[in-house]
Amino acid sequence: MHALPQGSTVAVIGSGAMGSGIAQVAAIAGHQVLLYDTRQDAAAQAIESIRIACSKLVEKGRMGAVESDLACERLKAIATLGEAKDAALVVEAIVENLDAKRALFTELEGIVGDDCILATNTSSISVTAIAAPLRRPQRLVGMHFFNPVPLMALVEVISGLATSRAVADTVYATAEGWGKNPVHAKSTPGFIVNRVARPYYAEGLRLLLEQAADPATLDAVMRECGGFRMGPFELMDLIGHDVNFSVTNSVFDAYFGDPRFTPSILQQELVNAGFLGRKTGRGFYQYGEGADKPAAQTEAPQPRPQSVALIGGEPGPLETLVARVAGAGFALPRQEIGVAPGFLCEGAAVYLTDGRSATERARDNDHRDTVLFDLLLDAGKATRIALARADQCSDAAYHAVVGLFQAAGFAVTSLDDVPGMAVMRTVAMLANEAADAVNQGVCSARAVDTAMQKGVNYPRGPLAWADAVGLPQVVTALANLAAVYGEDRYRVSPLLRRKLAADPVGARIHA
Repeated sequence: MHALPQGSTVAVIGSGAMGSGIAQVAAIAGHQVLLYDTRQDAAAQAIESIRIACSKLVEKGRMGAVESDLACERLKAIATLGEAKDAALVVEAIVENLDAKRALFTELEGIVGDDCILATNTSSISVTAIAAPLRRPQRLVGMHFFNPVPLMALVEVISGLATSRAVADTVYATAEGWGKNPVHAKSTPGFIVNRVARPYYAEGLRLLLEQAADPATLDAVMRECGGFRMGPFELMDLIGHDVNFSVTNSVFDAYFGDPRFTPSILQQELVNAGFLGRKTGRGFYQYGEGADKPAAQTEAPQPRPQSVALIGGEPGPLETLVARVAGAGFALPRQEIGVAPGFLCEGAAVYLTDGRSATERARDNDHRDTVLFDLLLDAGKATRIALARADQCSDAAYHAVVGLFQAAGFAVTSLDDVPGMAVMRTVAMLANEAADAVNQGVCSARAVDTAMQKGVNYPRGPLAWADAVGLPQVVTALANLAAVYGEDRYRVSPLLRRKLAADPVGARIHA
């Protein structure tokens, strides 16, 4: 697998944010870069913007002055596609329209040499469909960068049905040589990131629809408990609801109405109202001068409980949380109650959510005072914990549990008693979608974890996260969600079932 040699010519078609970013990265990597745009002077203006960006990198000490000057010297605006005839690689970054892309590549086939690789930066259109009219469709490949290109590490290398493996491997190695983290994927709706990320938005929207909490509280839980950089609502406001809703609809339609990708009526209403997020000044939050972001709900301080014990089997995934509670000065004697690991706090049974509501679990265990807590990325460092109480639970028992976690240094948030809470159901669904992508041959397990970390800044790859939580817990949560809702949306991936059947106790996706 060999990358294109330094000094070879890369032509970039389209000089918008994506095209200019790709041109910048290629020039810095040592390629002669030709930049073309149908808009008059747009390519020249983009090159000037790249010069300014390189100057800022020099000022920050992230690039040498000589390196910056050489990179800028490699950039050239061209007035016609014919000037790209000697390119070794052409990367298209034009409007997201199948007909426009087909027309461009058909024209390029009559210009460039037979060995030239043609790459599309499409984020959503089938690479197979784009290549279909070409004489040599095997040389067309997806090279999907993420915005802003100079900063985002991921490149999805997408192979259509006709794409040559040698072409895909060359583009992969070239992207690696440009300092990126490439991953191979097959041309399927959403590729890796736009497919696997759907549950992050979908579960947040469903939680809001079911009044689990307000957007600010749910965002805080996903950040401070789950370790995500942004919560789903602030992220959708940043992306723009028109864009996010359109992608969801596109994936939903492409998968012939699979309920796993069902769009949300809440987001449809925002789009109908023109409340598109930051760019319109209003989405889930208000923006602009004088706008205040609502605070997350946090429980008032409660007294430190006197009686706290461990119950159930070995702590397993709760080990770090148990250590943190013990570090707060609780003795934690063991009581032989039930099999699921948890705490007994002033008579209240406290468990990690398993996809059932606390109310159901209280009924199933015949223990009225039942409180559930949500999944934590790192129980040793998390600043917040989310709780849900059974409808049967007494105020005194619930407040004792609040006091327990406050004594351990957590800000405590109350969620209404929705199945699976927030982080657990979201992570389980992300892992489930990632597992299906692997099971369907879209990509490898390593690739999907890399893609979600490097492409959308997840704190952990979804399959690695499933391994850390434990596949039995993830599958149980999904199965319970499916039972509660009666929807195919929560069906368990065959790959997860297979791994669990092979090793019911120690099953892992990453061997």
